[in-house]
Amino acid sequence: MRQGLTINSEMLKWSIQRAGWTLDDFISMFPKYKKWIEGEKYPSVRQLETFSEKVHIPFGFLFLQSPPIEKNPIAFFRTDKNSETALSPNTRDMILLLQKRQDWLRNYLIESHNDPLKYVGQFKDSEDVIQIVNSIRDTLGLTKNISSQFKNSEEFYKYLIHKIEEIGIVLIFSGIYENNTHRSIPLKDCRGFVLVDEYAPFLFINNNDSKSSQIFTLLHELAHIWLGTTAGFDFEKMLPADDPIEMICDKVAAEFLVPAEEFLKVWNNFPIQKIVKYFKMSEIIIMRRAFDFGKLSKVDFYSFYDRYALKQSKRKKGSGGDFYSTNRKRLGKQYLNHIMNALKEGKLLYRDACKLTSLKGDTFQTLNTLGLFRELNENF
Repeated sequence: MRQGLTINSEMLKWSIQRAGWTLDDFISMFPKYKKWIEGEKYPSVRQLETFSEKVHIPFGFLFLQSPPIEKNPIAFFRTDKNSETALSPNTRDMILLLQKRQDWLRNYLIESHNDPLKYVGQFKDSEDVIQIVNSIRDTLGLTKNISSQFKNSEEFYKYLIHKIEEIGIVLIFSGIYENNTHRSIPLKDCRGFVLVDEYAPFLFINNNDSKSSQIFTLLHELAHIWLGTTAGFDFEKMLPADDPIEMICDKVAAEFLVPAEEFLKVWNNFPIQKIVKYFKMSEIIIMRRAFDFGKLSKVDFYSFYDRYALKQSKRKKGSGGDFYSTNRKRLGKQYLNHIMNALKEGKLLYRDACKLTSLKGDTFQTLNTLGLFRELNENF
């Protein structure tokens, strides 16, 4: 008499492929699942639970007769309108996780009598790029072309992060889901997304990306907050999707980082390296601006981008810092500060703080006692 659960083999295949595996690759690594798919063996409850964890799917889904229709949790824009629109499980789960954290933070801030952030959705019905850029600069307390005052783009990026957090935006830098290094968020799927909220806007940057692309994505997402629109994007080759709001956000990011008036003054008078030093921006951002103004053809820009991306991929990445420093970036300085305040005020239980940070009790306690809730941009 056979033992085990009867599972539709098509659901097993779908689950494997949904997780980003080819069937052959998955079976070559885990041969025992082949007999499940072929109906030669039947899994126990515990075995099926282990399988669901491997493919990052809710256990109950495996008992369905056909795959469910999974809608993206937020609007997601693709530069190539013909590219795959469905999100990877890792990206989808990251969005859902941050939505839960945002719900908690929103409720906490309202209960603590915080006022809504005035800049969120301030330009909801506007297409005036210059006005939006000026408003972002004024809110952050920055002057035009402030990046030129820094030693390099890295220093400017750190300062920009600090100023953005000061105005109440939660910044998350991560390339994986939670702390699971086996659940990477692929760049082709998502370079970033923003969850707009008048009390607790969350802004996610894929830390697998180059710093040059990150800074452009960051400004693009800021524009979304000023326009009041939640969205995610793949930003292929640093170009926006064919969508009116995406076009506005793209122009805002470009104008903020490299103002048109100053760019056009120096383009014909200086070599590219001198322009890079002048704006304290990377070559790719300068060349993207040149493309904006017709100084570079689309073919030439794509060619330059591919060479630049290849060069960046060959650079050795650092260790990423110690575990606790990395966790502050993955969780967000603002979010962590509010968690700690809620604990001190007795508005949050210790066990709930662990759940809200996806950390075990001893890890969370160490994070607390080491006093690592300092500026997020330290050791960035």
